[in-house]
Amino acid sequence: MNRKKSFSILLILVLIIMSFIPSFVLAESGGASKVDKHTRGSSEPIPQLSPAQLGILLKCEELVSFKFTRTTITKAEIVPEGGLSNAGQPVGEHCLIQGKMNERVSPVDGQTYAIGFEMRLPADWAGRFLYQANGGLDGVVASATGSITGGQLENGIQMGFAVMSSDAGHNGAQNPLFGLDPQARLDYGYQAVGTLTPMAKSLIEAAYEREPDRAYFAGTSNGGRHTMVAASRYSDQYDGFLAVAPGFNLPKAAVAQLWGAQQWAKVATTNDNLETALPPAERKVLAQAILDRCDGLDRLVDGMVQDSERCQKFFDVERDVPTCDAVRDGTCLTEEQKLVVKDVFAGARTSSGEEIYSSFPFDPGVAQSGWASWKFQNSVGPRDPVAVGFVFSTPPVDRSMLQDTLGYALNFDVDTQAGLIYESNELYTESAMEFMTPPNPTNLDSMRNSGAKMIVAHGASDGVFSPDDTARWYEELDANYRNKAEEFARYFEIPGMGHSRGGPATDQFDGLGALIDWVEYGEAPDHITATARGVGNPGGVNTDVPSTWAPDRSRPLCPYPLVARYTKGDPEVSSSFQCKPSSGGNGLN
Repeated sequence: MNRKKSFSILLILVLIIMSFIPSFVLAESGGASKVDKHTRGSSEPIPQLSPAQLGILLKCEELVSFKFTRTTITKAEIVPEGGLSNAGQPVGEHCLIQGKMNERVSPVDGQTYAIGFEMRLPADWAGRFLYQANGGLDGVVASATGSITGGQLENGIQMGFAVMSSDAGHNGAQNPLFGLDPQARLDYGYQAVGTLTPMAKSLIEAAYEREPDRAYFAGTSNGGRHTMVAASRYSDQYDGFLAVAPGFNLPKAAVAQLWGAQQWAKVATTNDNLETALPPAERKVLAQAILDRCDGLDRLVDGMVQDSERCQKFFDVERDVPTCDAVRDGTCLTEEQKLVVKDVFAGARTSSGEEIYSSFPFDPGVAQSGWASWKFQNSVGPRDPVAVGFVFSTPPVDRSMLQDTLGYALNFDVDTQAGLIYESNELYTESAMEFMTPPNPTNLDSMRNSGAKMIVAHGASDGVFSPDDTARWYEELDANYRNKAEEFARYFEIPGMGHSRGGPATDQFDGLGALIDWVEYGEAPDHITATARGVGNPGGVNTDVPSTWAPDRSRPLCPYPLVARYTKGDPEVSSSFQCKPSSGGNGLN
């Protein structure tokens, strides 16, 4: 075959092959795309949802006979105005509903399980439904008032929401051993939400003679995890999602807590009190070193680190924290302490260096007692050890572990036992990482294309769920949507705030109001004003607020990756700041 004929055949083959290559593959710089078509976010136009319409409660006591599959209503009664209060204000008249669904006897442990719930239906209804996701290991039906974050000046019921809360399929007496029952695990992870939602909407329809116009889902901590899972699994049922301090990788974070306990034990003076590894005086030394290096990065020295990303680049524990020459006296850290601090903040890893969970940012909120309780107390018992052992590991550990959660935590082998959160078997058909986490957290096409919106907020000094993990999620989400994730999802980091609330922070903000404005009126939040809860705050005083601050100090919470930077004016007022990109520089004040 001559060269000309060979070349012609080759050219024809190339053209045939090229005809099967989608145009997007060559769309970027004339070369191959780094992202496969099937991982790209949707490019469909986003619809604008209409506002909810007001309604009037038409039934209450009669709802005790409400019929729905495997549902029993145990209480239906009117609560008069002032029967509840919030932030010193009376809650309006409403209907209180209590009940349970899917009552059953477990073939595994013989326990009787049910999904307990409570609903509060306001007499003057805003036409909206709110699923109030609760925290921890659940197991308690919290009062369905729509209180999501600390110090809410107006909770969900006051805003006119019909509100639901639940125990996620088990009661408090069954914590944590509900993890022995496979269905209880699944209900806790996500199935209770899927079971309750259609029932709740049907009950609302019975009470108001129409279904809600708009449905919202909100929670903090494990409730934030519930929220992100719902955005992935049940986006067809909800229009707005507010996730605060979301533990969306909760099994990994819990394992990291046990690993962290082992690190602190290296420098603790007694294993019975891990806080001796870094007691209050020494945490203040660490916090002050962070402030000395990073406080002025936003152009104002005010006891807050607004530009956290830049701070992480320039703060160095070894250089910036005073080193003890001899004994520990509360003014310095030893070399051994510094090493442990650096390791813990770098994130949990196996002995071979494989990442177990995310890093944590350095933030002056480490001085707060809430941060310490997660690092030194919950990590050894009972919260994290029992969650890992009974709920997240497959198979679960022997119940004798309850007698020595400290020993379990300090002897936990991350190299061999951490992988159990990814395991399943014939009895436990879904691993913890399957039933606890969003199935595909960076693909929210269904949510986006329905017109729904998501707001995520996370404290920079969360002691258990890392804001670094949340920021990484948002960066990956944004990349999947061609840098346009802000059209339907925004993340706000809260400087100084601990887990869900507290810390030297402006931790009082109206996330629900911002979400409603975005979902129903198209007003995307370019910032959310947050206020400190100093002395006299009607929503409750945050004792971590420094006395040098104005008790009502306000700051803008900025959509990631923007940060609040001082411009001019009163340094205690939010309007004196603007949300701008993190700046460069040498990190010096």
